[in-house]
Amino acid sequence: MDIKRTALLLIDLQKEPAYNLIDLPSVIINSKKLISIAREIGIPVIYTRHINRSDGLALSFREPVDKKGSPIFYNSSTEHIEIFDEIKPLNNDVVIDKYRWSAFYQTSLDLILKSMDIQHLIMGGLVTDGCVMNSAFDAYFRDYQINLVKDMCSASNNGSHMASILVMCNWIYGIQVFDADEMINKLLGKNYKSWKWTQADQMKFSYDELKKVYDKL
Repeated sequence: MDIKRTALLLIDLQKEPAYNLIDLPSVIINSKKLISIAREIGIPVIYTRHINRSDGLALSFREPVDKKGSPIFYNSSTEHIEIFDEIKPLNNDVVIDKYRWSAFYQTSLDLILKSMDIQHLIMGGLVTDGCVMNSAFDAYFRDYQINLVKDMCSASNNGSHMASILVMCNWIYGIQVFDADEMINKLLGKNYKSWKWTQADQMKFSYDELKKVYDKL
């Protein structure tokens, strides 16, 4: 990974409470540590925010709405669309507002990354099996190399969290998977541990072996 061609991409680290995400305080702590190091060594920090218009315009197909037709999740009239205060963007960070799960769908993200000559993405965020996974696949389809920080991700349950990460490991060629502390070690030139992709579909799992296979990461 060429640090000069690397960006930190943080997916939807927002105040939306409705998903009841697991280990969310740890995700915020780990994100804060990695954001600090990225800024210290000059890696661009890019945030995405998922937004659903409160008036119901341009919502995704069958997006959950209340009786008044206003979206239940990421409602633009609430503070739920804002980044957590502990890790809020600075003036020189990039914030991408998006209206679909993928950070690349009809946004300027790809244009901005290419203008900065970025090839490698360090990724984490919310939720693992939704916007994170969709954004990671779309990044791969645009020829970025992905470095997923798994303890900076969360879902509503451990099964979907682990399964979606294993799916990414199987089908995002060239992906590497880190814990936040190991990614920090890598960025600081220290010894580190990570899981590295070597071939397609290498992390096969059945429903009863899911955690056993996940623990190999």
